[in-house]
Order: sequence, then C-alpha cells, then structure tokens
Amino acid sequence: MQQKTKLFLQVLKYSIPQLGKCMQKQPLNHCNFADHYYNRIKLKKYHLTKYLQNKPKISELARNIPSRSFSCKDLQPVKQENEKPLPENMDAFEKVRTRLETQPQEEYEIINVEVKHGGFVYYQEGCCLVRSKDEEDNDNYEVLFNLEELKLDQPFIDCIRVAPDEKYVAAKIRTEDSEASTCVVIKLSDQPVMEASFPNVSSFEWVKDEEDEDVLFYTFQRNLRCNDVYRATFGDNKRNERFYTEKDPSYFVFLYLTKDSRFLTMNIMNKMTSEVWLIDGLSPWDPPVLIQKRIYGVLYYVEHRDDELYILTNVGEPTEFKLMRTAADTPAIMNWDLFFTMKRNTKVIDLDMFKDHCVLFLKHSNLLYVNVIGLADDSVRSLKLPPWACGFIMDTNSDPKNCPFQLCSPIRPPKYYTYKFAEGKLFEETGHEDPITKTSRVLRLEAKSKDGKLVPMTIFHKTDSEDLQKKPLLVHVYGAYGMDLKMNFRPERRVLVDDGWILAYCHVRGGGELGLQWHADGRLTKKLNGLADLEACIKTLHGQGFSQPSLTTLTAFSAGGVLAGALCNSNPELLRAVTLEAPFLDVLNTMMDTTLPLTLEELEEWGNPSSDEKYRNYIKRYCPYQNIKPQHYPSIHITAYENDERVPLKGIVSYTEKLKEAIMEHTKDTGEGYQAPNIILDIQPGGNHVIEDSHKKITAQIKFLYEELGLDSTSVFEDLKKYLKF
Repeated sequence: MQQKTKLFLQVLKYSIPQLGKCMQKQPLNHCNFADHYYNRIKLKKYHLTKYLQNKPKISELARNIPSRSFSCKDLQPVKQENEKPLPENMDAFEKVRTRLETQPQEEYEIINVEVKHGGFVYYQEGCCLVRSKDEEDNDNYEVLFNLEELKLDQPFIDCIRVAPDEKYVAAKIRTEDSEASTCVVIKLSDQPVMEASFPNVSSFEWVKDEEDEDVLFYTFQRNLRCNDVYRATFGDNKRNERFYTEKDPSYFVFLYLTKDSRFLTMNIMNKMTSEVWLIDGLSPWDPPVLIQKRIYGVLYYVEHRDDELYILTNVGEPTEFKLMRTAADTPAIMNWDLFFTMKRNTKVIDLDMFKDHCVLFLKHSNLLYVNVIGLADDSVRSLKLPPWACGFIMDTNSDPKNCPFQLCSPIRPPKYYTYKFAEGKLFEETGHEDPITKTSRVLRLEAKSKDGKLVPMTIFHKTDSEDLQKKPLLVHVYGAYGMDLKMNFRPERRVLVDDGWILAYCHVRGGGELGLQWHADGRLTKKLNGLADLEACIKTLHGQGFSQPSLTTLTAFSAGGVLAGALCNSNPELLRAVTLEAPFLDVLNTMMDTTLPLTLEELEEWGNPSSDEKYRNYIKRYCPYQNIKPQHYPSIHITAYENDERVPLKGIVSYTEKLKEAIMEHTKDTGEGYQAPNIILDIQPGGNHVIEDSHKKITAQIKFLYEELGLDSTSVFEDLKKYLKF
C-alpha cells in the first residue's frame, strides 16, 4: 500500500513507506534526511498538471520499506519565453523571490529530480539526462544520455547522484506504469558515454576511496524487497561485488549519505525496528561499523556533524521520537545523550543538518512548525507556520546560510519559504497571492470517537458558501502504517472546492499525524479504532452542518481501502458514493498467503492470521471482503491496476464480484422500486501501484461522483482544463 525514498521520518511510512513513487515515503517511523538532490522551483513556466514529488525524507527512508502505497511523477515543463536574465551578483534566495513576484503562481511548478553539484545542475529535459552550467537558464545544456536508448515506454528520471569529482553521474530511470527501474552510470567527458547499467536498483550513493576512485554503492530490489547491497567501480579497475545481504525477509535495506558526505549509512529496517551501519566515506573498503544492533521496537536514523552522530530515535519513554547525539567513535546506544525532545502529539516530518544548526520540521496537533536548534549554544526557536499549510516540500541545498522549503495544501500550490540563520527570520515569497487564500477557508476540528479519543480533521470549503448542509462532501481517509494522510496539492481537489464542494481529511488512528502512539493505537488488534474514528468524523461533520448523508462521498487509496470498505459494510447509510484506488480489500486472504512479496513485512501492521487465531478472528471482524452481506451499499467506483504487485488484482476482482452478488440478493429481497447502487471496476493496464496524476483516472472518478450525486459537471471539467492537459 506504499512505497518511498528518503531517510529519517518516513522510514515506516514506507517502512520506508512508499519508497517507491511515494512512502510520504512512513511516519516517524519514517524520517527524512535532506537528500543531495533537491526539488527546486524552476524558473520556467509550468502547468500545474505536474505532480509534486517530495524529495526523499529521512522519514521516507524508513518508508522505503515497500508497503502498499505511493507518490507522484514528473511532468514536462513548457518552454519559457522572453525571460530577462537576473543580475549575477544577486543571491539565490533573492533570485527566486524576484522571479516569483513577476509571474502568476499558476505558471510555475516544482521540478522533481534535479541535482546541483559543483558548477553544474543535472536534470531531465525531454527524454534526456542533461546538465547546465547556468541554473537560471537551462536552455543551454549538454545532453549526457538519451533515455530512449533503454527502449522503455515514457521513461522518466526518478533519482540522480553525481560522483564526488564529477567523473560519473548515475541516474535511476523508471516508467509510470511499472515499479521496475534501471540505474545507468554515465562517464562524463567530451563525449559522455554509458559506462554501465544495473536493473532493479532502489537506493544508490557515491563515495571516493583513498586512491580517489569513485565507488558506487547500490541496493538491488527483487519482488519489492531490497535485501542486497552491492558496490561497483568503473574505468580501468571495473568491478561489481555484493557487499551485504540481509537474511531476514521482513527487513529492507536503504542507503543514505549523510549531508556532509562523511558517512554512507546502511539502514536495515522494518516497520518496527531499525539497525544502522556506517561506511566510512573516506575509506569505503574498510568493514562497516555497527551503531547499534537491532532491538525490537527501537527505530533510529542517523546524521553526522563535526565528529558527532545525531540520532533520531524512539528509544526510552515516551516511545515517541526524540533527538540524541553521541561521539562518532562511540556510537552504541549506551552512549546516546538526550539532546532534544518533542511535545506530546508531535510528528517529526523531517530533519535537516547545517554547519551550526539543526532544523526539525514538525506537525503538532495538526499544525506545522519549524524548530531551529542552534548547535553552538543549544538554543531553540520554534516557528508556527501559516494555518493554511498542510504539508512540507523539502529543498536539499548546500548553502549553510539558508534553509529553504515549501508549504502546500490539497487546494493550494506550493509557496516558497526560506529561514535565514544570520537574521534568525523566516522569509516567504512575495508577489502574486493565490486567490484561493481569499475564496476558501481551512478549518481544523476534532471528532470524539466512541472511546473518547479526539480525532483531528482538516476541512476546506469556499468562503462564500451558504447553507453548507446542502453542499457535497468528499471525505478522505487512510489510517495505516503510521503514514500521514496525503495532503499535497492536487488540482482536481482545488477545482472541487471552487465548485462548492467541502473536503474533509480525517486523520484517524493507524496513521501518523500525532506521532508513533497514534499509529500503535490503530494497528494489529486496535485496527477497529480507525473505523470508529472514521464513523465519528463523518457523524461530527454532519452534526456540525457540513453536508448530509445523501451528499457525502468517501475516497481512499491502497491501505485506506480497508477502513473505507469496512465503513461501507458497517454504516453504509452515512455515504452516497465511494471512490477507491488500488484498494486493499481482502486483508485475511492476503495475509494468509506468504508467497506474496509484502506479507511477511506487513505482519507488524495486520498480525499473522496463519499462525495466530487471535489475529485471524480479529481481522475477520473488519476485513471488507469477509463482511460483505446482502444490504444497501453506496455506489462504489474502483480503480485497479492490472499488474499491481502490492495489492493483487485477484483480491479486488473477488471483492467486486462478491459485492455485486450481495447487492443483487438484497435487490431481490427488497422488491420493485429499489434503486441498486452502481459498482464499477475500472482495470487500468500497467504494473504500478497508484498513478496519481492519470488524467483518465481523475476524470473518471469526478464524473462518477457528479453523476451519483446528480450534479452538473460541465463547469468542473472546464476548470480542470486549466490545470490538466487532456
């Protein structure tokens, strides 16, 4: 149900939750350490059709453990016209701000994979890997490799790493309809040439040995699992050898280079436990050093600065993440000293390390904060971010003076912010203000679940909406793996709000919005807490005047399908229509099948029904497939993918057939006059898990919702054309 790519906080999101095109990345079970490539605002015109892909977070590193879920892809920029060059002596932050002041917000977008190394910027242009000397004018570039040589269908670059002295560049290349990837290594010279290619690479990093030879470390993915680490050299001394193999099939291996490049960390983790080994960035042929042997239930992620290790870990009480540190030459757990603790109900989104500062990106009580820690004097400055903001998009940069990042919400494109250490201030982009800030409202409410637990909700609606009880409502839910509900910008969500819809994001237990305990309270034999939370949220919304059951719809993807499907069985009268994408609907039979690639890894989330009757009986209580019965159901639109390895198509087809049979039986028993719900299964070709910005999928889902609610969709599709290329 997930996938991912960075280090710290999302480790569990993907376990590296979504290490693929996704896994926000896992929860602080998934942290995110600033990567050496970064998404920056491209000073060209873009369409908002392009999907935002967060750079790998340390959190995601954890989530890189393939769960069943995922993220977004690159869109192609439109050619820029008649743009005047900016003064060369203007600093990077001022250049960005100046550009943003002179162009509409709808005309810029985030570039997914782009690396600045030395005097060059490396990125994808069309179907080519290219580099440019001028980061402000990328029209003058050198082509390094044509992706079409791989003979893939619509390939795109997922990740780039440049060797320390720029003799080589490595790029991971994927396609939209598959999770398979190829890593190509290009020798940089007057005539760039492909030196090597490796199939099924997940993470990879360069280091330089004592003889100034570039060494590439990479992990090999087989059946959605990364258990093998290789190291390779090129040129006259070419070799490729296996460096490490993880024997426990429930663990996943992910590589992360500390921001100062001093150590390459080999992170071995599952959703509950992690173990980190240090590979010396100056002597990569030496044996790695173990920081702390894996202890069940202990998660930790590592950064380095000035011969000290900074460790984000849940060790000790309370079992939430806190920041600890120790000398690099005494890394074992007994030497870890507590450095900084988080407030209760706080989720660590990411951590970034600078020469004199450590920056923590946090979510506390459903609001975003940045904590800037001065490493010289241990001072802490906590900055509360604008209430409209729902998510971070990180910039990895090498500028020790500034910490740039972006904020976004489901209905608002990213906005650029920079914290300047010297001034101790946070600067935001100025200029064009998105009109959505004045035409919409964001509310943060709480629903009381049946056990008294308060469940946070984030709600969006038009400012001038009258009689909200008569407006359509779209509820979002996930509630698994300690992963936050995805709240990145989506053009179709903005269009719905503009058309009068209410959007409600329910942050139920099982997710990670309030920290590790929030996840623990919604997994294994507490999974029904998430269902109770979802019911409470919808009833609270109706009770406070937000829509009504006949106008209420629900949407979920991947593991979110468990709670959505369970609600359709237990309280179908709360809903009029449901859209599901790659939904996990047959929990029991899937977790009984140990031949599936993710079953062993996911035992910590769902339990082992094969060997433990307690889990088998508990799963039967909520499993959507197991609880289908002849009764009224909301109309349901399901999007599935033909070769999805994370959520097998077989289970979705079985669910759909059983559901239709139950509806037919109920229709016969009810008699004439009963209008049976529509059950639609839309099977898309391809082997990816979720294709977020598929225009075909988006239009099909919106068309379904409007037809089920009897609404006119003419204007909404006209508005969508402003954002999507049909």
